[in-house]
Amino acid sequence: MKIVFNLRELRRERSALSGTLGLVPTMGCLHIGHLSLVQAAREQNDYVAVSVYVNPLQFGMGEDLDDYPRDPDGDLEKLESEGVDLVWMPEKTEIYPDGYQTYVTVEQLSSRLEGERRPGHMRGVTTVVTKLLIAFTPDRVYLGEKDAQQIHVIQRLVADLQFAVEVVVCPTVRDLDGLALSSRNAKLNPDQRNAATVLYRALTAARSAFMDGERSGSRLRAVMTEIVAAEPLAEPLYVSVADIETLQELKRLPEKSLCSLAVRIGKVALIDNVVLEIT
Repeated sequence: MKIVFNLRELRRERSALSGTLGLVPTMGCLHIGHLSLVQAAREQNDYVAVSVYVNPLQFGMGEDLDDYPRDPDGDLEKLESEGVDLVWMPEKTEIYPDGYQTYVTVEQLSSRLEGERRPGHMRGVTTVVTKLLIAFTPDRVYLGEKDAQQIHVIQRLVADLQFAVEVVVCPTVRDLDGLALSSRNAKLNPDQRNAATVLYRALTAARSAFMDGERSGSRLRAVMTEIVAAEPLAEPLYVSVADIETLQELKRLPEKSLCSLAVRIGKVALIDNVVLEIT
């Protein structure tokens, strides 16, 4: 496994890979969910590359950039055990040199959900992903379903800027109690960890109501809101039942839509989603 720290090294190592390349972009503190993306990339490509970079542009004022979980040694051990070929662990100045002032924005999709709650967050995502796609020139990039809005935004980015890359979406990996795996879960104490199951419980209740015939967006949002409100350690940040393509809130549900929410447990903000679909 080649580990590189600057862009010049990355480009040299990338040029030596003659087959297809799958890229898994991460912010580190890797868990089974990340490794499932690596495994999918391994199955579908000749080579697998991973970026490990806590992107400061994704964090706003008062957010947890300084406290974001980091485990570089553990990350490298996990990646080596998965047979990863190339890892880039850049310093900030390798991504954003002094005087940096160029950003990439997907306008409409970035303004909703996490974009509305965290101004500038999605611009940070799309800017760093653009730079990663240029640096690695992968054939495929692997993303997890848990970050549903990011997936839609990156798919739009790739289409609009005509990147020659396939966006591969992989299923959310969950603990046995339904909690979606996230690096931020490590910041929860035992009581908070138990309370965090409220996200999946709320989503499951909305899905059950949908399967029972409920098609009112406001009623499904109320179902989720009621369940979150009943958890003393949970602070709802938003609940959403939105169009699967535009992410606009729905009054009446079509055959397929996105049900998502963000909840703060202690100082940790968690997100999750399920797709509501008539099968």
